[in-house]
Amino acid sequence: MDFELDKSQKEIKKAAKDFAKGEFDKELILEFEKNNEYPDKIWKKAADLGFIGMHYDEKYSGGGLGMIDSVLLAEEFSRNDSSLGSALTLSGYGAECILRFGSDELKERFIPKIAEGEILSAVAFKDPNQDPTFKVVNTEALKDGDSWVINGRKNFVLNGGVAGVYIVLCKTGDSTTLIAVEADTVGMTFENIDYKLGINMVKTANITFENVKVSLSNTIGKEGKGTDYVQKFLVQSRILIAAIAVGIAQGAFERGLEYSKGRVQFNKKIALFQASRNKFADMATKIELSRLLTYRAAVNFDKKNSDPHLSAMAKMVASKAALYASQEAIQLLGGYGFMTEYEVERFYRDAKFFQVYEGNNDVLRNDIAGVVMGRVK
Repeated sequence: MDFELDKSQKEIKKAAKDFAKGEFDKELILEFEKNNEYPDKIWKKAADLGFIGMHYDEKYSGGGLGMIDSVLLAEEFSRNDSSLGSALTLSGYGAECILRFGSDELKERFIPKIAEGEILSAVAFKDPNQDPTFKVVNTEALKDGDSWVINGRKNFVLNGGVAGVYIVLCKTGDSTTLIAVEADTVGMTFENIDYKLGINMVKTANITFENVKVSLSNTIGKEGKGTDYVQKFLVQSRILIAAIAVGIAQGAFERGLEYSKGRVQFNKKIALFQASRNKFADMATKIELSRLLTYRAAVNFDKKNSDPHLSAMAKMVASKAALYASQEAIQLLGGYGFMTEYEVERFYRDAKFFQVYEGNNDVLRNDIAGVVMGRVK
């Protein structure tokens, strides 16, 4: 079993690091965060360099690489900046549903545009008071000739209001179906959520669908398989979320370490105090554990041997590590840790988001237990 990155993977990490060094301007990032602004120009530059959709098929303008390669990219971007890294990684959020389950026509229509930085994508799965299994859905799609007519409401849609296409989970009879809805379709109303605790570069909105009419050809995969597709998508998506969290944890660790090496108290650098050393040891251990779990989940996915419980483990452990490391970094910086320009307070806020999104820890534990315990009579 080889734990070393190969030459290509090392080059990806270096390319991501070089891109971040050239484009992740600290003052600009703070402006984006303050104004709840999406980093359009940086996103388009990232797309031009092939950083968006690295694991998409080459025939759809993707990189033809694996999930592990996208994980390395997401980790490196988020290590350099938690908010901007998250925004770039989530620019194609939900595109995998079309890529994995959609028709060739849907793939050709949407995937190249997402990979080339022409449009963002988004998932609209969550109804108000949505249950975590997505088996009960209130947003309804009814057939009208050769069209679907959609009515309902979806909450907390990432990239909401700025995406070019939405992957909408709808009730269709006694089952559920995924439908691709283009942003300019008549009948969609967006209620922007202007400011959140974290990830404020990622636009977020609630969406109301009122007699939204789309072609039956926009059905993603088989009618009635919507919830199954969502669960399969989450297995994949949680791996990328875990990678973002690993990057946030590493970035917070490095900022705390840099400050501790320069800060002197009682004629001694605080990095040399035993209490500080203990913090760094604990942080490093949790980060490495998260990284190994995330990489393993990604490699298994690439081998067509994806384990739902493994991606849940990776997401749970990595998000906890991100929150822990950023919290400890704030503690190490003291009062400066609360100051915006020192970044760790933003890393902390972004880390908290990824602990609750795509299944909080209680939901993930339940998913993991369902696999490792087997059937209990």
